[in-house]
Amino acid sequence: MKVDRNKTGGQAGAVDLIHGPIMKNLLIFMLPILVSYIFQQLYNAVDTAIVGHYLGEQSLAAVGANVAIFDLMVMFAQSLGNGLCIVVSRAFGAGDEEKLRKSVAGSLVIGVATTLVMTVLSLFGLGPLLRALGTPEAIYAEALSYIRIIGGWIVVMFAYNLFSSLLRAIGNSAMSLVFLIISSVLNVILDLILVAGVGMGVRGAAAATVIAQGISAVLCVGYILARARILIPNREDWNCGKALMAELAGQGYAMAFMGSVVNVGSVILQSGINSLGATVIAGHTTARKLFMLCALPNISMGMAISTFVSQNKGAGQRERIIRGVWESYVYDLVCGLFTIVMLFLFADELAVLISGSTNPELIGNTVAYVRFAAVFSGVLGVLHQTRLALQGLGAKFTPLVSSFIELFGKCIFAWSLVPRMGYRAVILCEPLIWCVMAVHLLFAFFTNPYIRGRTPE
Repeated sequence: MKVDRNKTGGQAGAVDLIHGPIMKNLLIFMLPILVSYIFQQLYNAVDTAIVGHYLGEQSLAAVGANVAIFDLMVMFAQSLGNGLCIVVSRAFGAGDEEKLRKSVAGSLVIGVATTLVMTVLSLFGLGPLLRALGTPEAIYAEALSYIRIIGGWIVVMFAYNLFSSLLRAIGNSAMSLVFLIISSVLNVILDLILVAGVGMGVRGAAAATVIAQGISAVLCVGYILARARILIPNREDWNCGKALMAELAGQGYAMAFMGSVVNVGSVILQSGINSLGATVIAGHTTARKLFMLCALPNISMGMAISTFVSQNKGAGQRERIIRGVWESYVYDLVCGLFTIVMLFLFADELAVLISGSTNPELIGNTVAYVRFAAVFSGVLGVLHQTRLALQGLGAKFTPLVSSFIELFGKCIFAWSLVPRMGYRAVILCEPLIWCVMAVHLLFAFFTNPYIRGRTPE
């Protein structure tokens, strides 16, 4: 059965990525994703700022000691949802409505089962993990109280990311933004109430994040039920068949493990950062928040490219895929130049704003990190677009290899160079690894059999 475009919610922001001008449509599709990410980072930054302003540097360090663990859990859940939705997007591009609905059903089964297992593992394993990472005793109790709330409700974060990814899979990136804006405003209000008003400490910041994500998930479901009914499985669609479940699991877990391997490396690097003391932890936390805000245009285009490639592969449009990827590289270089100018001019002021601190050591570490990373931000953009384009094509092994390159690089820095060079090694670590990964991924993409025309379209 062919896709009925009237059931896709197109009247409320769906973009046709299969026809028309490539970059114009990519930008229209990408902009709501970018604004969504900005709001996500802003309310993460608000968590950081409120904790720093109202609770002090020690509590800020307690939250910062969890950054890598938080990212590991959230990245696994997000990447799993994004991987599952690549199959949905491909079915949409091919016009196969039955496979699309079955893919949604299978995605829900795999996602819920996986995140429930993650919840159990995280609740029992977070304390030992913080100990293994060398979290300073002075901040251990606060750090554990924060991350246990996040881990206990990881299924909520998965739910929002899956439902918003499903909307993007059918070309609608706008509506999840509307729901995210609402929940972001609520998150700020809850931060002020729970942290500054009620006095819940860092647990209040964690609870505010979970509640905001939960509201976003509920709003996404309501919209799908009302306006995007093509995504609602019928009773018979829950019998997906072994072949489709294997395809979903393969794509979903490949993307999830890729994201997890990257963040395992970040957890290991965090152990090296934790050995440098609470002030360095707080400074690095601020630096990561600031640089992530500047990298969002590249990351958002990566998500758009993944959907673009998936839909166009389903539609059998190889040449359009190649043109779209090349145009995204030009976009990356432009964004990279803007990031360099922005951070070399305003890094000090932004560091003070985000951290709530005027400690010269903390601000100095933050500024040194973001200015060096800015020089390589264009490389990071090319890396993102290429890896997500490969995933959109259905490649599983190559993106995972790139993640292991990052993991091994971070292990070398954390275990060998950070003890000798201190925070300078942390500054050098990721940008140098990005260069190696970008070369590997570019070679893999342009020698991919589908891209070279050696497989049927």
